[in-house]
Amino acid sequence: MDKMSGKLTIFFENPFWIGVFEEVYDGKMSACKVTFGSEPKDYDIKDFILKHYFELKFSPAVNVELKLKSENPKRRQRNARKEMQGHGIGTKSQQALQKQREEMKVERRQITKEMREAKKQEQFELKQQKKKEKHKGH
Repeated sequence: MDKMSGKLTIFFENPFWIGVFEEVYDGKMSACKVTFGSEPKDYDIKDFILKHYFELKFSPAVNVELKLKSENPKRRQRNARKEMQGHGIGTKSQQALQKQREEMKVERRQITKEMREAKKQEQFELKQQKKKEKHKGH
């Protein structure tokens, strides 16, 4: 049976509040980073999740190990407190976001190259057309 879990971490990264959505499905994790701007209230976060969750663009999946053993409730509470004290996002989600950034960079470079080639071709054709019109003028 497939299990899916999600996690939202909100932290302050000067000058904005950042939210990182982590989604784990079938042993693979993907992440998405959202900038909130000013400090979001609980109802703002709930509203955002309900209205915009399916519009989020998650990074490509990264393999992750899932821990399926049950924990002592006190230990779980201690770990939750430790995570609240912690800084930023976990390394797996950072890897997923980095992978997404690199893919976007490659895609952007490819689009820029195609546009540059098209412009070069257009200028070449314009030059050829002017050359032909000069010859016709005689």
